[in-house]
Amino acid sequence: MISVSTFRNIALSFEGAEELPHFEKTSFRTKKKIFATLDIKKNLACLKLSLAHQSVFSAYDPSVIYPVPNSWGKQGWTYVDLGKVKKDLFSDALYCAYSEVRQKKKG
Repeated sequence: MISVSTFRNIALSFEGAEELPHFEKTSFRTKKKIFATLDIKKNLACLKLSLAHQSVFSAYDPSVIYPVPNSWGKQGWTYVDLGKVKKDLFSDALYCAYSEVRQKKKG
């Protein structure tokens, strides 16, 4: 299980990461790009993963980590149930999201 404070501590430990509001959620960004959002009411994170990483992390347990069930999911956006996920797995997935967004070049 991941608490809100643990989520924040991990996300903000990454170089250049910042926390900003995003509609009714909280977003975590690097270089002005969102790599994760936090829905406190639903205890749910949403990470921006590559499709390959989304597939790997979702294979662990599709009731814990799974693609957003719409076109956003087909772009790599992935839900993580913070009440069920183990800290090491979550940390790895969050770092992948951060790294992929940070390394993405502008087109």
